[in-house]
Amino acid sequence: MLKQWFKLAVLLGMLAALAGCSATRAINALVPSDTYRLTPGVAYGPQARQLLDVYQPKGEPPEGGFPVVVFLYGGNWHMGERVQYRFMGEALAAHGMVAMVADYRLYPQVTYPDFLPDCAKAVAYALSESARFSGNPRRVVVMGHSAGAYNAAMVALDPRWLDQQGHRVSELAGWVGLAGPYDFIPIINPQTRKTFHHPQVPPESQPIRYISGKAPRTFLGVAKEDKEVDPERNSAQLAERLQAVGVPVEFKRYDHVGHISLVGSFAQPLRWLSPALKDVSAFVKGLPAAPSPRHVRTPGAAPPS
Repeated sequence: MLKQWFKLAVLLGMLAALAGCSATRAINALVPSDTYRLTPGVAYGPQARQLLDVYQPKGEPPEGGFPVVVFLYGGNWHMGERVQYRFMGEALAAHGMVAMVADYRLYPQVTYPDFLPDCAKAVAYALSESARFSGNPRRVVVMGHSAGAYNAAMVALDPRWLDQQGHRVSELAGWVGLAGPYDFIPIINPQTRKTFHHPQVPPESQPIRYISGKAPRTFLGVAKEDKEVDPERNSAQLAERLQAVGVPVEFKRYDHVGHISLVGSFAQPLRWLSPALKDVSAFVKGLPAAPSPRHVRTPGAAPPS
């Protein structure tokens, strides 16, 4: 027992130090491999990084199929790989959701906004193809952490990106943002400045600009003492503004976790850190199905009038 607690303490220290790949590798080594069916490296587009891994729950799906979650990881738009997030795929699949953990292009290959079409294309894949994996295409949720939460917010709130893929925001059952930046001009972080063309940062790059009563149902989770992304300016403000226009929002503040350990708490060895997985699972499973789309357009075509 003491040895296991020591391992957990080491993992927490690695997470707190933003150890990235080595931290997630250590966590993944402790994650079960028998709670899901994995289909790795599914292409959702022609680019080398337009791939996703599908984690499918075991057992019989409910009528209509399992809820589907497209997960977009963080890394300040500079780093990250889908294989680092096996713990997230396992967590969601073990709780009865089809998880699609997607790569997308990063800096310096691309800058804002070119990673957003990648994310929208991954979500479009889920909307079109999730039934192949026992998923319900009318119960698709886009979810992200940190920079990935920004990406998820833009796909869910700014209709341009799904429109370009021949889909509409109204096809989403909901979206989930964990510790996301949604209102971050002026940009302080030197790496983020490069991604967003500082000092000419486009005002339209900020998710807070896209408040609408047509936004999908929303779950926002934050570490109460997040030192990387201000939870009040970003998530609390976004929640308040969405609620003001009638969008159902669940907003959770979590004690005892930070910016990185919040997402780490989805991993089986670390779930005692926060109830975030339980809360997200309840949110996703409680969402009503999105209406059937009335229009399916060719990607890039003009929206119907």
